[in-house]
Amino acid sequence: MDTPVTPATALSVRGVSRTYILWMVMLVYVVNYIDRTILNIILPEIKHEFALTDFESGILSGTSFAITYAVLGMPLAWLADRVSRRNIIAFSMALFSAATVFCGYAANALQLVGARFFTGVGEAGTGPAIQSVISDLYEPKERAAALSFYSAGLNIGLLIAFFAGGQIEQHFGWRAAFLAAGVPGLALFLLFMFTVPEPRRGHVEALADAKGAAGLLETARVLWSNPTFRWMSIGCGLSAFGGYAGITFTPLFLSVSHGMAPGPRGLALALLTGIAGGIGTYLSGVMADRFSRNNLRWNLYVPILFVVFSVPFMPFFYLSPSLAVALAAAIIPTAAGAAYVSPAYAVTLMLVPLRMRAQAAAILLFILNIIGYGLGPPAVGELSDLLRPSLGSDSVRWAMLATAITWIISGYCYWRASRTVVEDVKRVSGNASGPAVAPASLVDHNTVP
Repeated sequence: MDTPVTPATALSVRGVSRTYILWMVMLVYVVNYIDRTILNIILPEIKHEFALTDFESGILSGTSFAITYAVLGMPLAWLADRVSRRNIIAFSMALFSAATVFCGYAANALQLVGARFFTGVGEAGTGPAIQSVISDLYEPKERAAALSFYSAGLNIGLLIAFFAGGQIEQHFGWRAAFLAAGVPGLALFLLFMFTVPEPRRGHVEALADAKGAAGLLETARVLWSNPTFRWMSIGCGLSAFGGYAGITFTPLFLSVSHGMAPGPRGLALALLTGIAGGIGTYLSGVMADRFSRNNLRWNLYVPILFVVFSVPFMPFFYLSPSLAVALAAAIIPTAAGAAYVSPAYAVTLMLVPLRMRAQAAAILLFILNIIGYGLGPPAVGELSDLLRPSLGSDSVRWAMLATAITWIISGYCYWRASRTVVEDVKRVSGNASGPAVAPASLVDHNTVP
């Protein structure tokens, strides 16, 4: 029989503080992003050694990873809604860390693609399970902030990958960078397994767990029946299209357009993605939590604000001949790079019952990554290849500037989602199986301004 949840026991799981658990899953995301992104900072050298085109570079860095990451995320999330999420997270981390180590031994581009395939398999098992765990530890009114703290692991991972990767590549070669990236996750695997407990589903909200978990198709049907989710997920995919293309090709852009060496290039990108990006990612969740207490639509308004303020800086970032101007102009767009993530996941978790949460997160992850990671880098790479005969080395900067279009369209999608979010959340708030929604009293106050 489950122990009744009190305000005191809600803050811990079997004597382990929920804050510690949140820190641990954030560290999983840190090593996740180190292993995922390390290839991008060393991509110019890999591109040269294996004689790749920009399109092939996009396939290597984006599509080869994204397809397995997005597709396998759904069956692994289906499993996470049924078995121990702690174990799935831990063993998935061990797999993607080992695969990253193997990347360092690739003799050709095909072998590197194969190793990246297994990196995607491992990383597919972490995100949805972690988001489900966080939803059991933090109430809806504080969930976006908790998710944004976890999501800031993305920016910390980028900071470490870009800075350390650039330094290691410059002094020891790109293969050593892969080896250094993979080892920390293998160590964290042991700490995670022995110190992080599995929380009871519905823990902090004291919701009844019906035990039976819906299937993936049923979860997809529930989500797709909500116009909020349809518009929001497409908006997330378009935001990710520009974001992942930027992560992939900014190192190449700084190399060919501004002549930056690996060390300085890695330092500049580390500061941008780690500090500016981290502030934006965390601030977006805090803002969404604070403002949505009175109007639930602010979960969608916050990403719109970041789009509005960042797009005007993109031409200065990509087109300025001055490196100083380009890096200064990059601060705001970089801060907005992942600002949509935690508000979007917070809304998604409001739309489904307890044992659909991991699958719901995986479905959003699938859409986001197929559009963003799967299409963004190769599309921008192909556009750069097409523009090169007329623009030369400037083709990369113009191809990257074109992603401003997808950012603008994503803002429109978030606005459309904001028109229906109150009604869609209210529709599921009476579900006895305990959808992760704000209390009815809060939802009822979300009237149209």
